[in-house]
Amino acid sequence: MNQTTAAGIHPLDHLVLPTQSLDVARARLTALGFVVAPTGIHPFGTENCCVFLADGTYLEPLEVGDEQAAMTAIAEGNVFVARDRIYRNSLGDEGFSAVVLGTNNADADQARYVEAGISAGDMLSFSRAFTDTEGKSDIASFKLAFASDSNATDAFLFACERVNAPKVDRTALQAHANGATGIVEVVAVSGRPAELHRLISVAVNDPTASGQGGAFHLPNATLSVLDPASFTACFGLPAGAPTDLRFAAVVFSVRSAEITARLLAANSIKHDIAGHDIVVQPASGQGAAFIFREIQ
Repeated sequence: MNQTTAAGIHPLDHLVLPTQSLDVARARLTALGFVVAPTGIHPFGTENCCVFLADGTYLEPLEVGDEQAAMTAIAEGNVFVARDRIYRNSLGDEGFSAVVLGTNNADADQARYVEAGISAGDMLSFSRAFTDTEGKSDIASFKLAFASDSNATDAFLFACERVNAPKVDRTALQAHANGATGIVEVVAVSGRPAELHRLISVAVNDPTASGQGGAFHLPNATLSVLDPASFTACFGLPAGAPTDLRFAAVVFSVRSAEITARLLAANSIKHDIAGHDIVVQPASGQGAAFIFREIQ
């Protein structure tokens, strides 16, 4: 996907969705009408099975595949694995832990995070193999810089620089039966949304952001932070009473709401209609509420 330089507002890159089992996640996401990529293995104990979308964003269901490697990584200061462990210890093995922003200069982002006092720790550089649906492989390399509110344990954000993007054809991985073409909105819930304004504005690199109505407009999506009552009013979903920042819902663009609803019904996926949205509540392997919205 297109990424900004360090001087521009960062786009949404992907979302991290912890799960206890990639097998469960793969089955659930397939039933929801998504094509799920082959399993990817990180060099620090975690594994994923991603859902790639035509707009360049993707979902990253994340499992701890090697507990010993994960514990070693945490001991060595790996922020990605450490924050995943904090999330799981706090909220369990199913959920939505991180919003990831695209960048061309993670080093510059790290410097900004440190200066602003929102750095969650040391940067992380790593590579892993990537395989497409035809079995063609390449090496994907990344550099990450992490941001978090000092009081927040339930969620974090990080900037992801793709140092080497796999030279593989993802077309087949982006042809989803539910008609999903991209992510148009990510919704977070917090009992103190105004206090999180600075964290998000620095993380997305938009110092002029007003956060009007709790919405931060990225180049390719909106990041919304709602109080629990507003979240329930908008989507008809229970929000609990989180005082922390908690990522709660993903809004996908679809070609035809009718086709999406028909597929969900055929696969016995319970769903509700809220205005023009099709709402699927969180489930094991899904992590967040999934909202399908027809975009003309």
